[in-house]
Amino acid sequence: MSQRAKITSVEAIQAFRTKLLIYLSKARPALEEASSEVMRVRVWMEMEKRPYWMKQFLVRSQRLEEAESVLFAARLSSVGKVSAAQQGAVQKARAAVTEAEEKLRGLGRWQRDYEKSTGPLLKQLEKLDNLLALDIPNAVAYLNEAIDTLQKYADLEVPSGSINGSAPSGSETAETGVPEAGKEKA
Repeated sequence: MSQRAKITSVEAIQAFRTKLLIYLSKARPALEEASSEVMRVRVWMEMEKRPYWMKQFLVRSQRLEEAESVLFAARLSSVGKVSAAQQGAVQKARAAVTEAEEKLRGLGRWQRDYEKSTGPLLKQLEKLDNLLALDIPNAVAYLNEAIDTLQKYADLEVPSGSINGSAPSGSETAETGVPEAGKEKA
């Protein structure tokens, strides 16, 4: 009567490999999305917000100069009579320039803080990316080989004349397990 080798955990390894592949298929897009979001915010600050506020500062500074020159001309021509509207325009223009300066300073601080905050996290994302790109595919390949090897082993049949599950050696007979030399003497 032939018996099969007893392998019971191949299904568990196959299930683990499947779960690992599912994890890989979900983790890669999430990792790429997180990395691209960090880059998008950095680009937004550097390429959109900084130029915007630099331009606003220049435009507002020019308006302030114009308002101050109108006020100065009014003082000279009217012998000191300046309208409230002209003074209000200068104050409004100064406030707008001050706001642009504050936005630029705040943006500079925010960029420095952003780099300090995201730098270490991006390094961790790079490590995870390396793990997902190299180590997990290697692990899946190893699991495939292990599954194949165990499957082949499980398909082997145990020799019918074995004692306690071990095959007879060349000097034993398959029927008794007694050495052949002992048979001749008996």
